[in-house]
Amino acid sequence: MAVRGMIAVDKIGGKILFLNPATYETETVLDGFQRTVHELLVLPEAGIAYVPIYGDGIHGRNPNPGHTLHVIDLIKREVKESIDLTPFSAPHTVRLGADGMVYITCENSAVVAAIDPKTNKMAYAIDSGSTNGHRLCIAADGQRLYTDNEEDASVSVIDLPNRKLLGQIKTPQALAGIAVSDDGKTVIAVSDEKPVIFVIDTAAGKVAREVALEGAEKPAQIARYSPDGRLIVVSNLNSNKLHIIDASFGAQTAIPVGSQPMDFAFRGNELFVGCQGDGSMHVIDVPARKVKQSFQAGSGCESVGFF
Repeated sequence: MAVRGMIAVDKIGGKILFLNPATYETETVLDGFQRTVHELLVLPEAGIAYVPIYGDGIHGRNPNPGHTLHVIDLIKREVKESIDLTPFSAPHTVRLGADGMVYITCENSAVVAAIDPKTNKMAYAIDSGSTNGHRLCIAADGQRLYTDNEEDASVSVIDLPNRKLLGQIKTPQALAGIAVSDDGKTVIAVSDEKPVIFVIDTAAGKVAREVALEGAEKPAQIARYSPDGRLIVVSNLNSNKLHIIDASFGAQTAIPVGSQPMDFAFRGNELFVGCQGDGSMHVIDVPARKVKQSFQAGSGCESVGFF
């Protein structure tokens, strides 16, 4: 599908931005949201995106959590409708499952809520068995959903078709991010305490190895596999770097970017990284493993996507 547009969530500015995908100029700004717009799921074929209202705090310290998941019309560039997730609160990571349902962690409630995109209604929720359910990832076959539970130093394993918690995998340290390989055999859990990632063997249900993030002084944040599954990308909010790691862990490259890099999105051989600390967006040439361009986008974008 040809890229028609670009959307970014300006967490620091409390806005949703539509940018020109060729010039990167900001064309449309949606404002007036309750704090804070946080995270993003883009469904290009449906012409919609989902942006949750997390609350005005941070993970583990969010005393005024949100309860809303906004549905954004990508064509009209407006809020199409808003989903009330009450009684669940602090909606965070949003992902599309193989079953066509949209799943979102409701952090303070430690559940994963399921949204039917045909009706944009909450269909059910699954308990993660944790103190707070932070981020989630879903195996490509749709059988397993995993949440990282920061304070609990664990990963919850959920049987998605049967909507039940199977158990938890303990990790040596508290966690900040999570990703799963295409074949579902490996889960990457990002340490919130040291600049390392934990490689989890999902069949064995345990951490198989620990990989240091080269050149990182402090713990990292978000992990994601590349669309072809050959790379693992990890953003280091605290070290102002992005790590590109071979999926076999044979090589890795630390790339300096802007202040407080958070989430990112692939477009062909390019990787767009939102840096919430200085309002910059960095474009990385993935084959060359270097920044090719940067530009300003809002006050501090956390997430970005294309449609």
